[in-house]
Amino acid sequence: MVERHEPTSREKILEVAEALFARSGFAGVGLRELADRSGLGKSSLFHHFRSKGHLYLEVLRTVLERIQERLAPVIRSQSGPAEKLPAWVEALIDALAEHPNSARLLLRALFEDDDFPEDLEPQAQEVEGIVMSILGTYQAIVQQGIDLEIFQPVSVTDATQTMIGATVYHFASGEIGEAVTGGPIFAAAAIQRRRREVVHFLIGGLTADPTH
Repeated sequence: MVERHEPTSREKILEVAEALFARSGFAGVGLRELADRSGLGKSSLFHHFRSKGHLYLEVLRTVLERIQERLAPVIRSQSGPAEKLPAWVEALIDALAEHPNSARLLLRALFEDDDFPEDLEPQAQEVEGIVMSILGTYQAIVQQGIDLEIFQPVSVTDATQTMIGATVYHFASGEIGEAVTGGPIFAAAAIQRRRREVVHFLIGGLTADPTH
């Protein structure tokens, strides 16, 4: 029998904070609520995280590092872009589907303009760097496919925006997404369908002859 890992206080705070920040955004969550939901006192919060901003950025880092871990085997593989791109997209979808709060949190982080204190700027820049690193791996695969004339000479940046919408937005869409798709978006069958549809959509768009 596999021994179950008992989460530490820090891990519990991060887990609760991810759910709360995903639901209400950075500004909409208070330290008292975080402490109450974690089953800890505010002093315990500050023992692990010196401020709400520090905690928020650590939550983002945790989510992004989970995604990086999922993508790492794909990025290390020696397969060509026609094989690597679907694997990359499927790995991202699996990472987002495994943690239902992640996509909504990331979507909020992309469009909410949170003004962090100056002392948190290095941490904020580091988190932004992880985002750009993840997106950079996608862009590198697309660009390689273009260079090898496997993919059409599309705008790599626009292709990146399309991918974000097809993956992050989908799993962040909540009730709207369920109304559009006609069922729970985190159901196993729905996740498998999403993997097929996004791969078909992206690869089809990159390989289709635009003159026909």
